[in-house]
Amino acid sequence: AHRTAIHQHTHKKGNSTYLRNKSYCSIFTHQQSTMHPQAEQLIQKVDDFIAGYPNICQYDRLRELEKKTGQPKVYFFVLFVGVITSVIFGLGGMKLVSDLMGFAYPAYMSFKAIDSPDPTDDTQWLTYWCIFALFSITENVMSFLVEWIPFYYVIKVAFFTWLYHPKFNGATLMYKQIVQPFIIPYIQSMQENAKPQKKED
Repeated sequence: AHRTAIHQHTHKKGNSTYLRNKSYCSIFTHQQSTMHPQAEQLIQKVDDFIAGYPNICQYDRLRELEKKTGQPKVYFFVLFVGVITSVIFGLGGMKLVSDLMGFAYPAYMSFKAIDSPDPTDDTQWLTYWCIFALFSITENVMSFLVEWIPFYYVIKVAFFTWLYHPKFNGATLMYKQIVQPFIIPYIQSMQENAKPQKKED
């Protein structure tokens, strides 16, 4: 009788675990079925982004949370990003957020480019840092623009993202349209003038 009771208890425990996992799956399936198609596409894009950077985004841990809770890993990723952003915003405001947006990810990709044998990414990130330096100098000289332009730091974040995002690659465009035709000739002329002149006999 004691063995039968233990067997029944184990069987009930197994059934409860199975039913709990099944309920999680049914909830997740129901969420997917009732979700708006555009929301599903957005979640899929964020999921693809997380999968593209598994080390930074802690993809394996997010997948474990998804299995345990039955909720999409994207929810936890967005929550994590929101908490980190709130902490950074509380420490340094929107200025610190915009500075990190313009520095952290490009610095990480530049470190990877150094170890990469492909020279293409070296050129891409060198170009970005040239534009970044030019923007930083302009921002410091014309600091009054921060007060004049509404939502300046939001625009700054969008601008930096446009510069280094592979879909836009705005840094290369700015280099070709501004730096190369206007600044490079000036630098070359300065170098020519700096060369020592040969004395004529």
